Amino acid sequence: MSSADLDSSGASAEGERLQKVMAAAGVASRRVSEDLIAQGRVTVNGEIVTEPGRRVLPADLITVDGTAIQTDTTKRYVMLNKPVGVVSSLADESGRRDLREFTRDYEERLFNVGRLDAATSGLLVLTNDGELAHVLAHPSFGVSKTYIAKVAGVVNAQTIAKLTRGIELDDGPIAADKARALPGSSRTETLVELTLHSGRNRIVRRMMDAVGHPVIELVRRQFGPLHLGTLPVGRTRDLTKVELGQLLTIARSAEAAGGRVGEAVSRPGFDTPPEAATQPAEGDAE
Repeated sequence: MSSADLDSSGASAEGERLQKVMAAAGVASRRVSEDLIAQGRVTVNGEIVTEPGRRVLPADLITVDGTAIQTDTTKRYVMLNKPVGVVSSLADESGRRDLREFTRDYEERLFNVGRLDAATSGLLVLTNDGELAHVLAHPSFGVSKTYIAKVAGVVNAQTIAKLTRGIELDDGPIAADKARALPGSSRTETLVELTLHSGRNRIVRRMMDAVGHPVIELVRRQFGPLHLGTLPVGRTRDLTKVELGQLLTIARSAEAAGGRVGEAVSRPGFDTPPEAATQPAEGDAE
């Protein structure tokens, strides 16, 4: 490469100026983006950049205050509060309600990240970003999910301890990352909050069955850094820039830890084996 192919910072003269890319990604105006760069708050491929004239390519990884930004404007990220009775499929052969009901109004061809079974409601991510979807759905990358389960019977402290200590299921041991009984329980039912990162089929229901408290109702309230919040059942919304940045940061950290997206870092004994979660869209049914 000749000197004519380099700008004043030594970067390739191809690509777009950094502040323009940041503005297009919705980070801030060009002027504010220039200030962020000058303050040393922006990195490109892990290197702090202080010159706003730096040119970047689509493949470059940009962060602001340690949070990744998405520069590919063709990517779409949507949160759905999936209702009970809807299957996590874009074409159900049995004619049941499926996700086409919620994706048909989007110009992009969206698909679901992981699955929730028909009887489970709550947070489901829809996107056209395949690489991000793989990291989010693969249990070995440690993206946690939080569920609220209404279960039969009174769940005592010993049962909560058992859930976090680990129990044995037919397909191997499993432990919740966190578990607690919530206020609002009665003499016949208990609300239990469970956080785990396993993607095994119907894992929450099977765990609660194993400790003698079958699930009556189940809702996923959190997926990684995403919170369902007040999003009504059956409604969708685009992720905020902050939420998207948090997801991208997780994905890129996972890639760095594994060398590439497909290489997972597992917790022996308590994770679904990588070969059991090679299809992200099927690795998270509850």
